[in-house]
Amino acid sequence: MNYERLKTFIAVAEKKSFSEAAKILYVTQPTITSQVKALEEELNTKLFERTTKKVAMTQSAHVLLNYAKEIVRLSDSAKKEILQMENTINGDLSVGCSLTIGEYILPTFLKRFIDSYPLIQMSVKIANSNAIVENLKDQLIDVGIIETLIEDPQIILEPIFEDELILIAAPDYFSTNEPKVSLNQLKETPLIVREKGSGTRAVMDNYLKKAGLSVNDLTIVMELGSTEAIKTAVESGLGVSFISKSAIKKELKLKLLKTYSIKNISFYRYFYIAFRKDSVLKSSTELFLNDLRNRNQEKEVGTLIHLQTSNG
Repeated sequence: MNYERLKTFIAVAEKKSFSEAAKILYVTQPTITSQVKALEEELNTKLFERTTKKVAMTQSAHVLLNYAKEIVRLSDSAKKEILQMENTINGDLSVGCSLTIGEYILPTFLKRFIDSYPLIQMSVKIANSNAIVENLKDQLIDVGIIETLIEDPQIILEPIFEDELILIAAPDYFSTNEPKVSLNQLKETPLIVREKGSGTRAVMDNYLKKAGLSVNDLTIVMELGSTEAIKTAVESGLGVSFISKSAIKKELKLKLLKTYSIKNISFYRYFYIAFRKDSVLKSSTELFLNDLRNRNQEKEVGTLIHLQTSNG
């Protein structure tokens, strides 16, 4: 069976849509239809029941799906092994990063990796953690590095770094020099937060919930989708915010911001490598991840702590 036809079939089966499959495979919808029709003719069976509203898999399609995934996986494994035997380090690599990682951590690694492997064509997509996971599931990216633990049966997460969120404010925002803020004080202070779906927002919500605070208890005045926008708003005295320590090194050095801790709460989180459970990592992807792990062991990420890898 033709590899591309099987990839097309899997995309339609997973998205339950010819048009959505066309989008993630970067082809036209007639191409999708033609590939599926050719596969149906080859197998002498109908794979999808199509109406104006939905696409439903037939019994034959349910049988084929597991075999198709395994055939594609074996084909990818064979290509990968042959490339390794020939010591050919090239190809493409698409990485998806959540905002804090993509803007403040990943650039530390990129130049040396690109210098070491100039034949690898690399692209980086920056979005929030939820969007990165969806891109992985749609096979729009090879690997993701995200800021929050997202449970999804199609995705494997591997912890790679530890990070801490810290409360930031303009230098003269609070009238006292107390380095810690109480929960009651936090409830009454204008708070600027990241958008829902971001790793930073998920960690903040989770820790505050454990401390007995809900979103309704807080005085949220802004919800922004950019770390830089949050820093600018906080510098202007519009409120306080929780942000990764790794994102404010420059501002702390220039004394544009001041950090505070919350009494009795520490906002620690992990950063995770994320990839599809049923996929074979390309050689270029494995090279990048190994380089990332090795560089972190050399402590080039400042205060981030290396964790033991796990496929759990």
